[in-house]
Amino acid sequence: MRLLLFGTCGCHLCEQAGEIIRDCLSDRFEQWVETIDIAEFEQWQIQFAIRIPVLYHPETQKELGWPFNQMQVEEFIIGLDYD
Repeated sequence: MRLLLFGTCGCHLCEQAGEIIRDCLSDRFEQWVETIDIAEFEQWQIQFAIRIPVLYHPETQKELGWPFNQMQVEEFIIGLDYD
């Protein structure tokens, strides 16, 4: 599984989101989640600028936008397994 976490450097909400996702995935976080700084990519700035942090599954294009908690992250990931 590959997930993208869209955010920006220095964003405290993005840091909180990363902690929630890391708690949920524990040792799989580094394997599954790629953190993307949208400031480096114009297309993602346009798409996600006012909505970060956003957890995104590129294969299904499903996304989980902030605010979210650990249970919502778990439900999001479980939902991906059934698609």
